[in-house]
Amino acid sequence: MEYNIIGKTVPAVEFKLNTGDSVYTQSGSMSWRSNNVKMETNTKGGLMKGLGRMFSGDSLFMNTYTAESDNQTVAFSSTVPGTIVPYDLTNTDGIIGQKGAFLCAENTVSLNITFTKRFSAGLFGGEGFILQEMTGSGNVFLEVDGDEIIRELGEGESILVDTGNVVAFEKSVKYEIETVKGFKNIFFGGEGLFLTRLTGPGKIILQTMNFHDLAGRVINMMPSKN
Repeated sequence: MEYNIIGKTVPAVEFKLNTGDSVYTQSGSMSWRSNNVKMETNTKGGLMKGLGRMFSGDSLFMNTYTAESDNQTVAFSSTVPGTIVPYDLTNTDGIIGQKGAFLCAENTVSLNITFTKRFSAGLFGGEGFILQEMTGSGNVFLEVDGDEIIRELGEGESILVDTGNVVAFEKSVKYEIETVKGFKNIFFGGEGLFLTRLTGPGKIILQTMNFHDLAGRVINMMPSKN
């Protein structure tokens, strides 16, 4: 399936569809489409799957767009300034994404929920217990705040990341939370109490901006009524 990522500040991914081609996204992500692209809204997999996706940061209902003739287009935009990253799941075991990482996918991709394997990771990781699992074949498109950083971790290689800067990682990557060491580092370092440790082997996708932190700074700068 042909696609083109367009725009820089708030990009969109535009698909060129032929008869019968389908892509799906969460509710509200479509920006434009050709006249002969049919939209169908459903829970995609049943109510329980829909509820699970809702708790993992996506909508209860999904919209599937199917071309009824050749050379049709449909486009989906990111919700914040950043990047759209395509990831081909073909011949892989799939990837795990943080809440809100999923933007859209080919209809051959399955989006499910999964849970952090460690209680501490869900309790203290800042993203909760529920993550997104993307498997199948074809492309899934991830929404990244700021710019994407893609790295391949070797066997046993680890990296410590602020939890809000983790986008997704291959299922072979180990995910756990650890406490920042040192009294002064915890209270005066400005990095919070916990960090995410990702340990290879496998590919990881990070983002340079944490939109929740940015939103917090903007709110703090807004004048208050006295």
